[in-house]
Amino acid sequence: MAPTLTSLSPTSGPASGLNNVTLTGTGFVGIVTAVRFGTTATTFTIDSSSQITAIAPPGSGTVQVTVSTGAGTSNGLPYTYAAVPTLTSISPIQGPTTGGTTVTLTGTGFTGVTAVRFGATPATGFTVNSATQITATAPPGTGTVQVTVTNGAGTSNGASFTYLVVPTLSSVNPNQGPASGLNSVTLTGTGFAAVTAVRFGSTAATFTIDSSSQITAIAPPGTGTVQITVTTTAGTSNGLPYTYAAVPTLTSISPTQGATTGGTTVTLTGTNFTGATAVTFGATPATGFTVNSGTQITATAPPGTGTVQVTVTTAGGTSNGASYTYVAAPALTTLSPTSGPTTGGTTVTLTGTGFGGATAVTFGATPATAFTVNSGTQITATAPPGTGAVLVTVTTAGGTSNGLIYTYIAVPALISVSPTAGPVAGGTTVTLMGAGLSGATAVTFGATPATSFTVVSDTQITAVAPAGTGTVQITVTTVGGTSNGIAYTYVAVPTIGAPSPAAGPTAGGTSVSIPGAALTTTQSVTFGGAPAPFTVVSDMQVTAVTPAGAAGAVDVVVTTSGGSATATGAFTYVAPPEI
Repeated sequence: MAPTLTSLSPTSGPASGLNNVTLTGTGFVGIVTAVRFGTTATTFTIDSSSQITAIAPPGSGTVQVTVSTGAGTSNGLPYTYAAVPTLTSISPIQGPTTGGTTVTLTGTGFTGVTAVRFGATPATGFTVNSATQITATAPPGTGTVQVTVTNGAGTSNGASFTYLVVPTLSSVNPNQGPASGLNSVTLTGTGFAAVTAVRFGSTAATFTIDSSSQITAIAPPGTGTVQITVTTTAGTSNGLPYTYAAVPTLTSISPTQGATTGGTTVTLTGTNFTGATAVTFGATPATGFTVNSGTQITATAPPGTGTVQVTVTTAGGTSNGASYTYVAAPALTTLSPTSGPTTGGTTVTLTGTGFGGATAVTFGATPATAFTVNSGTQITATAPPGTGAVLVTVTTAGGTSNGLIYTYIAVPALISVSPTAGPVAGGTTVTLMGAGLSGATAVTFGATPATSFTVVSDTQITAVAPAGTGTVQITVTTVGGTSNGIAYTYVAVPTIGAPSPAAGPTAGGTSVSIPGAALTTTQSVTFGGAPAPFTVVSDMQVTAVTPAGAAGAVDVVVTTSGGSATATGAFTYVAPPEI
């Protein structure tokens, strides 16, 4: 019976031949006379009655392989002489290290392809679309490998395919910007080769690849906080947050003015202050600022002049402006009066410049009890209690003025008065002793001012008593206040009657009783001008011892603080008898 062929392996091979082909079938017993590829006989080996191994001869196209024995020639099975495949391109030429990229291979001789390899690793799978195209799925790998195609004729040339690491993002700068976008954002990371997209959230951004570790992107418009990602053919990176910041708004600032020298702490209130990068007073940055919250900033005003606009800048933009006025420091030129009592309460008029908006008037370290800003050049203030000499100052938003001296004067004190009594007609010069008498503005006897007075020193005043009656309190008034009172008695003019006895020897020594009225303050008793020792018995009686005198009638005179009383010729000196 003639032999039969059931299979060939492989069913194709190179045009150059010389490859082993296994023929499977039946009837390979007896004498096999020939194995032919088409019309070309080739060498072979009979492995068994059902298998022959033949060496394919050179050839081309598709030929029929047959086996001949003495019983006849078998049926034919096709064997194709295939050209060695060639690769002209692959697309894409790179993909992630995890594999899975679908790669299109273009070339020739793809019929009968038995393998597609990425380096030494077979493709995860492949499909021969035609003799000139294959689609293959890249296996996992690293680095750059050669993609090859193998068919029965051999293995193609290689085409480079690069395994790319999935990109990673490590930083974004800045990490916030205005809702309107268009600001430049620098992305730093790794694996930035073959970047296909940069996205802010789901929105694609335009970008420039600066290097494998840096990209410059232009932020698109957006709102809220989104994730920035970088996509390459290897995959999409991790995301980093980027915040679309709203433009800040200013609703108020406090205070609204300050010194031209700067240094004023100003509280700004508004919205969207988070991430503020600048606070400016006009064109000048604040000396410093602190973002307390999304609605409050405290800033230190820089030096400046006039009225400027305060603004806040964040990644979202620059706020509206709020007016801030630089105020010159006040200046004091005069105080009136320049002194007052230690108890305070004196109304002091301050004259100068820059008093508008005054926030304090101080006497030394003590605030005025009260003050009123009458104008930009005048303030009336009530002095607080104090001692010694202090500096009066005025404070405004512009700062604190120079100081002018205000002196606290102690209340004067009286220790003694001499004499302590005088006539009701006044005119007595009295000496007042005490302390704090300098600058006395008044000396009063009761409610009546002294006729005149002279400040001798801080401890002494001489005053002329006005007319008065009874016992009154003498007081001294200075800027420091009014002193304690010291008693002064107005004494009525005395009256006297005839002495008793009314005569006595010229040798004196006669005890005489003198009746009268207002005699309590008797200062002297004279007989004919000669002083006599005396004793005030009561307001209506004085006793005296006559001095020596010439014979004859003499006047008796009694002098008191109230004046003098005369009894004309009221006492007679009698000469002793002659022997």
